[in-house]
Amino acid sequence: MNSSRSKGRSSRSGKSRRGLGAALVAVAALATLGAGTAQAQAATPQVYVALGDSMASGPLVPPITGPLACGRSTRNYAHLLADQLKVTTFHDVTCSGADTGDMAAPQKLSLLGVDMGTAAPQFDALSADTTLVTLTIGGNDAGLVGVAQDCMQLDPTADSCQKKFVVDGVDKVSQKIEAFGPKLAAVLDTVHQRSPQARVLVTGYGDYIKKGGCWPIVPVLGKDADWLQGGVDHLNSVIAAQSAAHGAEYVDVRTPSAGHDACRAVGTKWVEGFVPTAPAAPLHPNALGEAAYARFIGAHIGG
Repeated sequence: MNSSRSKGRSSRSGKSRRGLGAALVAVAALATLGAGTAQAQAATPQVYVALGDSMASGPLVPPITGPLACGRSTRNYAHLLADQLKVTTFHDVTCSGADTGDMAAPQKLSLLGVDMGTAAPQFDALSADTTLVTLTIGGNDAGLVGVAQDCMQLDPTADSCQKKFVVDGVDKVSQKIEAFGPKLAAVLDTVHQRSPQARVLVTGYGDYIKKGGCWPIVPVLGKDADWLQGGVDHLNSVIAAQSAAHGAEYVDVRTPSAGHDACRAVGTKWVEGFVPTAPAAPLHPNALGEAAYARFIGAHIGG
């Protein structure tokens, strides 16, 4: 009788060991499959191309790379994003002064009035294997930096600069912004044609000056400050609409940059005023701003 019980226990024990062994084999197989999948994903080349103007290139934010006149910083949002994403291949062809016309045609370069040759069409960086494209464009099409410079005013009693740009009730700057819309549409369509598998992200522009301005820290009259930021916001709305209509993702940098405009203290502001207090071009993002934009874009990609 004892022998029979012993055999029963031995049989059950053997079945348990066989069951445990089978489970361990299954777990090992799943682990191997998971590792293989992760390796395959890691092995998939990630090709990132950054297109755009000076908001993307980061002029005067050291260190600089590429053509000097392009003002392309290795601390711009594209470089920081490439490091964050650990992409396989990265092409940054952003360039100061670029507009939509410079996507398909060579861009004439100059520095302090000196001819610096040309930059290749930015579309040349795109290829069929591109997997990610970022684009910031439109500020130069609308001429917003030049308009802001024309609005600089050291006399607080002076007339509004809007008289130069709003004639008989027609806002010439607003007209340029609206005219930019079809140009952006054509750019996005071409990006998709050249890089059909790419995820395309288009950024807007940030918060440059707080409501009512901060004259004389930023020497623009209050009513002009609101009009200028209104132009930026109008441009952002056009960018968002065209992105949605042409298969791209709009990344809002305006909303999260509130409170970091050129009126703020050093270390808080993400864009510089007419007289920079950190290494950056006037009326452009500084290193803090570029880093912030990289975070916003990275969060959008991850989200």
